[in-house]
Amino acid sequence: MKAENVKGNNLLDMINKLFVKVPFVRDGVLVRTDKANNANQCHTNDAFSEKWLAKNQESDDKDEAWKQFQKDWYLKLYGYQSEVKLAKDLQSYRVILDAGCGLGYKAAWFANLAPESLVIAIDFSDAIFQAAHRYQNFSNMIFVKGDIADTGLHDGVIDLISCDQVLHHTESPLLTLMEFARISSEQGKLNTYVYAKKALPRELLDDYFRKASKNMTHEQIWEMSQQLTQLGKNLSELQITFDVPDIPALGIKGGQQDLQRFFYWNFLKCFWNEKMGLDASVSTNFDWYAPSIAFRYDKKKFLDMCQQANWQNEFLHSEKACWSGRFTKSYHGG
Repeated sequence: MKAENVKGNNLLDMINKLFVKVPFVRDGVLVRTDKANNANQCHTNDAFSEKWLAKNQESDDKDEAWKQFQKDWYLKLYGYQSEVKLAKDLQSYRVILDAGCGLGYKAAWFANLAPESLVIAIDFSDAIFQAAHRYQNFSNMIFVKGDIADTGLHDGVIDLISCDQVLHHTESPLLTLMEFARISSEQGKLNTYVYAKKALPRELLDDYFRKASKNMTHEQIWEMSQQLTQLGKNLSELQITFDVPDIPALGIKGGQQDLQRFFYWNFLKCFWNEKMGLDASVSTNFDWYAPSIAFRYDKKKFLDMCQQANWQNEFLHSEKACWSGRFTKSYHGG
């Protein structure tokens, strides 16, 4: 498969070569799997369908501050100094998989930056239908509804997998990484991200809410997310900085800290970002509390898991929220 063969009449031929069994098509989407077998995964998929379909998108992605924020963050998370650097990297791959694409705006970004490459956008939520409709004019994109841990793709057909802010929402991140290794080419690449572990009080409260949210309606979680966003905004506007002592037993790090940040990282997620705006901030809080599945990792566990699945780390980024990195498939990776 060559990059120049992605477009036009050859797209169907490529789809036939990519999939073990070509899925049926519904509303411009290849539907491989409609529903998860695991109850927690079903609940998580449903939460993301609710989150993404509640988004009111502008007609042009460039007009949406939260999408630009995410694109800029992507460059930082994976060590690309600029969009030009990302484009150069993307253009070296024949087939790119955006695993867990949501509304598909990053997949479309990739497709625009690498017009001679094929970009496969896959998601288990119903947002994939919205993505397929919005980006239907992209001739180098295909859209798939299905499980990123069971793609139905042939061995060794993907050159780059981008699984950004999604891996930790799968039933077994290790098995998902193994699936990525199976479908990747001999020198396949992976960009992926997982949540980082927070202070002990925050971890305990997060786990409690994750269980409790199963018994809440979407409307109740949206309402709570709005209240938490307002709390984060109010705390931020106080502009209070104070000295925090080290409390190692609770995982609380000392030093001069903003009150909202201290509360956020150590006790309760109450996201607020003025640049992203109210709606995107509320959506971010919903994104945290609604899904049943949301694993968190320390550095060692993250890298060990990737290595176990035959992914060798090349670049690692860390911040309080996450671990992210670029990986290359090991030679013995299947």
